[in-house]
Amino acid sequence: MSDSAAASSPASPCVSVSTVSGAARVILLRNRQKDRPLRVRVLRQITLDLLEAMGLEAEVGFHFVSPREMARVNWRFLQHEGSTDVITFDHGSTIERVYGECFISVADAVDQAQAFRTTWTEEVVRYVIHGLLHLRGYDDLEPALRRSMKREENRWVRWVGSRHHELEMPLASPLRLSSRRRATTAP
Repeated sequence: MSDSAAASSPASPCVSVSTVSGAARVILLRNRQKDRPLRVRVLRQITLDLLEAMGLEAEVGFHFVSPREMARVNWRFLQHEGSTDVITFDHGSTIERVYGECFISVADAVDQAQAFRTTWTEEVVRYVIHGLLHLRGYDDLEPALRRSMKREENRWVRWVGSRHHELEMPLASPLRLSSRRRATTAP
């Protein structure tokens, strides 16, 4: 299947099994929303590069969903109303291996991109990083923990931006992940 077909079809999963330096990484990326096209192959490569740089083995699924589906997941599993940007489910991660699922609201990425003067694709990548950090054990429920997680998130965003600046995604400028600092406190 071509990248353009994968980008336009919400039911097209992109599964990657990669072994680098003996580290097994199984990544599932599934675009389950129709608001914005995603090049899941680009996101897969970014995710694999992140996992390699973090020195992690992985079995992780990323589900890119609509606000309606995110609200259902949020209510069913967390008893919170409404959509949110990222929900991560840890299925038994360890220090060396992440194992879980991340649900990412693309519509929330579009909204946040406007607020932070960035592109929605940059926000999607930020949410992938955010989900991976949760699977590594980072927490953002308390202010001090949130600050620590946000610093690490910003560090990885800069790392991705320095290595993937040449990549482009549909409906967005080149993936240049700005190093603009974000507040480390909740809105």
